[in-house]
Amino acid sequence: MFITANIYAQQGPPIGLKTLLGNVSKKAPGLITDSAVILIKQAQAAETRSNWLPNLRLNYQADIGTNNNDAGPYFGFGIIPSNSRGVRVDNNTATLSANVGVAALDWEIYNFGAYGAQNKVAGSDVQVQQNEFIQSKYQLQAYTIDNYLQLLRLQDFLDIQVRNIQRSQEIKRSVLSLAKSGVRPGVDTSIAEAELSKARLNYIELSNQLKQVQLQLSAVSGLPYQRIVPDTTAATKLIDNFMGRNVGTIDTASHPLINYYKSVYQNNLEREDLVKKSYNPKILLEGAVWGRGSSVDATDHFNSLSDGFGFNRDNYLVGLGISYNLFDLRRRKLKLSTQKTITDYSRKRLQEVSDMLAISVNQADEEMNTATQRLQEIPNQLRAANAGYRQKLSLYKAGLTDIIELNAALNILYRAESDYAAAKYSYSHALFQKAITGNNVGQILNSLN
Repeated sequence: MFITANIYAQQGPPIGLKTLLGNVSKKAPGLITDSAVILIKQAQAAETRSNWLPNLRLNYQADIGTNNNDAGPYFGFGIIPSNSRGVRVDNNTATLSANVGVAALDWEIYNFGAYGAQNKVAGSDVQVQQNEFIQSKYQLQAYTIDNYLQLLRLQDFLDIQVRNIQRSQEIKRSVLSLAKSGVRPGVDTSIAEAELSKARLNYIELSNQLKQVQLQLSAVSGLPYQRIVPDTTAATKLIDNFMGRNVGTIDTASHPLINYYKSVYQNNLEREDLVKKSYNPKILLEGAVWGRGSSVDATDHFNSLSDGFGFNRDNYLVGLGISYNLFDLRRRKLKLSTQKTITDYSRKRLQEVSDMLAISVNQADEEMNTATQRLQEIPNQLRAANAGYRQKLSLYKAGLTDIIELNAALNILYRAESDYAAAKYSYSHALFQKAITGNNVGQILNSLN
């Protein structure tokens, strides 16, 4: 009796499923992390939008060396001393000074849609991440609902076990009384004690299972596990509100899982377009202004080194060019073929998920029909089992039956109560499974208010 009383003393006020889901949506660590990933994708999209900006480089150098050149062409290997003066007749290794300052503009002003394709892919990446977040939130909602229904099931089983303990205690008291008076053998006392101990052990195991589920919900909701006590009236409300009725409009077309795979498919289509346009010709605007100074004057006289600092020649150059690599045709074909394969996979995956959702809705319907039939039949089993137990208990007290038959009647009643609790859980689970699959959870949750 102490165990039974202590159970209810430890329980706090029940928490509704909507309240629990509200805490999960705000405090679940996984959702907090996923929301940060969205910010990363948004920052990357902003970075991509700046790809059109030109390059404007400022360069300046002051040098001391020689200007002893010779004729002949060459390919540049990185930094090559400039051939800034004609070739001299004589070898002259006199030291001179020079400086140069350059402002160079390099701008890819048009690439036939490549910039727009890049921005579309970046925006599509953000949309994929946002839909993945919504899907994760929806899946976490389903996870929370499933565990909450498990709490309801385990709480029902605990209540049944409490009643089973009380019945076993009642049998034990009767056995002790009859054994003392000599009506019943002493072995009946041992059998009754064994049944009572078994009932207590079952209760301990069920209590541990309930706490494990509470801890799982505590991890995603941020609530202390002791506060996560289910509202035991929830299953009855669901049965009363929806048994034999339609749960509402099924909307798998806008299901978060479908929206996610739609966005993945669209993202791959955008990437196909980017591949097509990233190998297009590029129109370039080039410009530069620079100043030049040297300690060698126009008559090829080598002046003081200090004369080489400061600009004495100014120039500018502006040009418009076009660039295209003919071998990009092959690269474009190969890369586009790879991307088309990825796109086709995402399309097939989308179709697969759509088919799975449709099947899940039908499976939930069948489970609801089966659970409904159980709920309609089980009251008959429960009434018969309860009446049978009471009759056997009365017969045992009157000495007209033995402890084995009484325990058998007790087990039949226990099984009938357990079957009823399991049927309620099966119905509630199937109802929510259909709502989750059909994107209609809100209506079910509102019925629990």
